[in-house]
Amino acid sequence: MNTKVNLAGVELKNPVMTASGTFGSGAEYSEFVDLNELGAVVTKGVANVPWPGNPTPRIAETYGGMLNAIGLQNPGIDVFCKRDIPFLKQFDTKIIVNVCGKSTEDYCEVVERLADEPVDLLEINISCPNVKEGGIAFGQNPKAVEAITKEVKKYAKQPVIMKLSPNVTDITEMARAAEAGGADILSLINTLTGMKIDINRRTFALANKTGGMSGPCVKPVAVRMVYQVAQTVHVPIIGMGGISNAEDALEFILAGATAVSIGTANFANPYATVETVKGIEEYLKKNQIDDINTLIGAVK
Repeated sequence: MNTKVNLAGVELKNPVMTASGTFGSGAEYSEFVDLNELGAVVTKGVANVPWPGNPTPRIAETYGGMLNAIGLQNPGIDVFCKRDIPFLKQFDTKIIVNVCGKSTEDYCEVVERLADEPVDLLEINISCPNVKEGGIAFGQNPKAVEAITKEVKKYAKQPVIMKLSPNVTDITEMARAAEAGGADILSLINTLTGMKIDINRRTFALANKTGGMSGPCVKPVAVRMVYQVAQTVHVPIIGMGGISNAEDALEFILAGATAVSIGTANFANPYATVETVKGIEEYLKKNQIDDINTLIGAVK
């Protein structure tokens, strides 16, 4: 029984990985989860310099999920290379580094710095606000998506994953733009913009007013977008958005995802990733499926 999948020439032992920002860089979960059992670990977003993130409160629970406005707090690329990469190299799993920035130059600086580091794939978070364009996210304008993809590709030694924002009118337009810019892989969806108001304090639940909504509540939107993108592009897709177990993961795979990322579920159940790996294996056995690749995009 084969559970291996291929992302732009990088072979994963199974299609299950962590979602950026929900697993740190693996260290805090390693006492619960044997990282060797995962297809890949996706790190928290890394920028060219340390980012302090947003003021608190920056997390709020909502029905069927959560809102976060962490603001991509991170220690910067220098600390990341010195501390996090050596930690992850101890394990037999692929390393995917999530890259964030406030300008195209910021992204390229991080990507160039990672060129000689022992990491397998780069995931470019284009849901970051483009400071030079007045704060609209890179991922909300197809021309900007194509341009930043092209620039990043000039500096990248590893295959490039462009992480698409769902906060757009037409996700396929963004997917086509990323593919045209040379993206090797697409990952989707990032969080949906949401808001919560505390009626007792009569103020916003998050200091930032809005936050990224994730968890089970976003899954039907994510499955629909993965399916649409799979019908539109020729590059592999990593599906994410509300995946808690093998059943959820298989839904994304049948919709056209080659691999899946588990995010919010890790907070409620730190074993979610390894349980999903086992659940997929059980499903293949039960249904006498020899190769997981036959399920990718099987629902037309």
